[in-house]
Amino acid sequence: MILKPARLLLALIAVAAAPAFAQNAATVNGKAIPASKVEAIVKQVVAQGKQADSPQLREAIKKDLIGREVLIQEADKQGVGTRAEVKAALENTRQSIIINAMLADYVKKNPVSDAEIKAEYDKYKAQVGDKEYHARHILVETEQQAKDIIAKLKAGGKFEELAKVSKDGSANNGGDLDWAAPSSYVKPFSDAMVALKDGQITETPVKSQFGYHVIKLEGSRAAKLPSLDEVKGQVAEALTQKKVAAYREDLIKKAKIQ
Repeated sequence: MILKPARLLLALIAVAAAPAFAQNAATVNGKAIPASKVEAIVKQVVAQGKQADSPQLREAIKKDLIGREVLIQEADKQGVGTRAEVKAALENTRQSIIINAMLADYVKKNPVSDAEIKAEYDKYKAQVGDKEYHARHILVETEQQAKDIIAKLKAGGKFEELAKVSKDGSANNGGDLDWAAPSSYVKPFSDAMVALKDGQITETPVKSQFGYHVIKLEGSRAAKLPSLDEVKGQVAEALTQKKVAAYREDLIKKAKIQ
């Protein structure tokens, strides 16, 4: 069958337009929502392991994009995007996205090495030491108060009872500080604690920036440190954050700021 010229023209237009229609997931008031946008979101959702690719997922994403397009068109009609506070929020978001992308590029170009991770882990081990201590303490305002408590202890007073006057949270559990490494405490406290023998109480008050301590050492043991493999990810993340912070500070120092 031979088509008439008018019908032939319409057929050719339909064929030419077909690929364009196929590129759009939908149109809202004449505004196209590209199928590629749906595809990109599907890939993102699947990559995050939230859902598997399926017709139901694609339809849900399509409906969400249609809803967003309807709302943004209405917001544009109302001039919401021209408000000063909205513009400021958009600018802050724009800056955050760009900065985060730049920093992500910096991290890719300057990855934390296994050697750096090992060195940081060894540094941590050295700071923590090979022993941990189970201590109790009583924290008071004045040296005389601490001396009075020591005298009561020597007279047979129970540490747990006397610890109720401690001005920190440990007062509620007899001054118990649980097991911890010496590095967990301020230096005057840790120095006094490690000098004690198991079951011994400090003979004189220990002064720190928090007040005066009376310390009792309940016991000590070999430290139970996690292996490098167990904390490798955490160490790498901490070092990455340090690198990013140093990079930021370096850029600020180089900037001409008036």
